[in-house]
Amino acid sequence: MDPLIHLGILSLLSLHYQVAYGDHSVVFLDSPTRNYLRPPSAETDSLTLSEAGAAASVLLGFAPPSTLSAASSSKLSKVLMPNPFDRPRSVFMIEVTGVEDKSAFSRGLRVKIMGGEDRVDVQLSDEHEVSLVSLNERSSYAEYSDKELSDFASWLGGSYVEDLTGPLNGELIVPLANDALLRLRMSEKVDMEFTTSLMFLINNIQRAMEMHKRLSESRNSPAELITGRFDGIKTLQDHYGTEGISQNGLELFVTSVLKIYDSLQAAYKGQLVGVVVCGGSHAPASENMLNVTVASRPSARWLEETEASTAFIKIEEVALVRKALAWITGIILLISTLLGIHFLLNMPLTKDTLLYSNVKLD
Repeated sequence: MDPLIHLGILSLLSLHYQVAYGDHSVVFLDSPTRNYLRPPSAETDSLTLSEAGAAASVLLGFAPPSTLSAASSSKLSKVLMPNPFDRPRSVFMIEVTGVEDKSAFSRGLRVKIMGGEDRVDVQLSDEHEVSLVSLNERSSYAEYSDKELSDFASWLGGSYVEDLTGPLNGELIVPLANDALLRLRMSEKVDMEFTTSLMFLINNIQRAMEMHKRLSESRNSPAELITGRFDGIKTLQDHYGTEGISQNGLELFVTSVLKIYDSLQAAYKGQLVGVVVCGGSHAPASENMLNVTVASRPSARWLEETEASTAFIKIEEVALVRKALAWITGIILLISTLLGIHFLLNMPLTKDTLLYSNVKLD
């Protein structure tokens, strides 16, 4: 076969693979103080989207779905540590669209997502056993000020130069690796969307840490799942392409997430695992690839028949009537006793009363 034809066939097969199976991957970020994940190996180079969702469920302390095959269970055992009694019960899971760079989140365990699934449901068992915190709450640009942008730039180690012509028209300057600088102009809609999206994400994660502090003070603390989605990288790529500002924006995002992740680990005392789902150019536009739902545990009273419920109400009514009669009888006896004592102590001394009192008369 002609080498050019052979090369063309391989290119078409590669293109078909990217379109059919996507270019997604998942990165597991282990705790720096406790090991919940196995070391990377060649046997853990790929998972399906369902298996990635099952891994998140197991890390939360829940049993994997019953539909999980034996082969998938074997793959999970090569990713997660085998001790079922030592799970973090807290997971920080975020989906990022537009990320195809394999060097992003290099300190974690990167696993390629295989299979033709674009979206799977991750169903958790009971809403009373898990606290689900969403990071997707959005607000308008008007809620931010130049001061908040300046504080955010300082948190990133950069600066914000205000524009005297009006608010929210300044320039955000953040230093990157290799002495590079990322300049984002707030007068540009795309730059503003990316910056505020990242600020929303960081602020919501900080609120999740405050919520964890309150939950940890309760007697029975539930498992905690912090989940969200970030489309800022995809927004930059649609406007600027995949290089230049978009690549620098990805670096800024990774730096910001890893920095806030370290704060999360400190707040959770190391009992937390991060799951970053990286969706490439074929990621769903609006829906999460891992759709988390929490099933409510049905109350036993909902399963009772109507007749049984009516009989239960009648028993309650009879008990209430009997209790009322007992109280009324007791009150009447108490009043009668008090009246008897009163009249006995205050009766006049006459012949009849003395006879009633068994007094011997001469």
